[in-house]
Amino acid sequence: MSDPVLALSGIAKTYNQGLPGEIRVLRDIDLAIAPGEVVALVAPSGAGKSTLLHIAGLLDTADTGSVRIGGEDVTGLSDRRRTAVRRSDVGFVYQFHHLLPEFTALENVVLPQLADGKPKREAEARAQELLARVGIAERAGHRPAQMSGGEQQRVAFCRALANAPRLLLADEPTGNLDPETSDRVFGALMELVRDTGLSALIATHNLELARRMDRVLRLDAGELTAA
Repeated sequence: MSDPVLALSGIAKTYNQGLPGEIRVLRDIDLAIAPGEVVALVAPSGAGKSTLLHIAGLLDTADTGSVRIGGEDVTGLSDRRRTAVRRSDVGFVYQFHHLLPEFTALENVVLPQLADGKPKREAEARAQELLARVGIAERAGHRPAQMSGGEQQRVAFCRALANAPRLLLADEPTGNLDPETSDRVFGALMELVRDTGLSALIATHNLELARRMDRVLRLDAGELTAA
């Protein structure tokens, strides 16, 4: 049996630890995501879903507990190694696309590959392939300001998957879009995820979108339960 792509064990996080008014955001979280599994994370605002995603993606550290990615314990890695794991094994998508405005769609998807050491020609071919998969190949030469919100977010999806990560972490990836656009863009994301076979943890307020994933988990009062 394959190792989980992501395994969290005993994850706890408290802000202002030991001070009056401290906030226990996460309490002994255990989570395992299998290869190819897409898991929805639903939570009320302020429940700690972003903190959980940041810990899973090595952007933040837990007070206690361990993080394993692809079977490797990455909990105590140096900053340099954490950065290397994030670059090669984890893709991030946020509510706002955060594309670099001075670069084209193609260039935004090429840049993380160049940072990972890929040759430019190979990176451009990969970028063109991904943009075509989400239906915006014809927008490759456009800058973000020349694209709609849905198109910009599709570029962000492609950028997140540019280095063929094991794991995609998405924080309200369609939360900034109108319902119709959200549905279309989420469909493009799911198709891209399924086609590439990677695992994903996707936070969303939209229960209809959550039900289109393999499993739904709820984070509330710092605890994770099946929804």
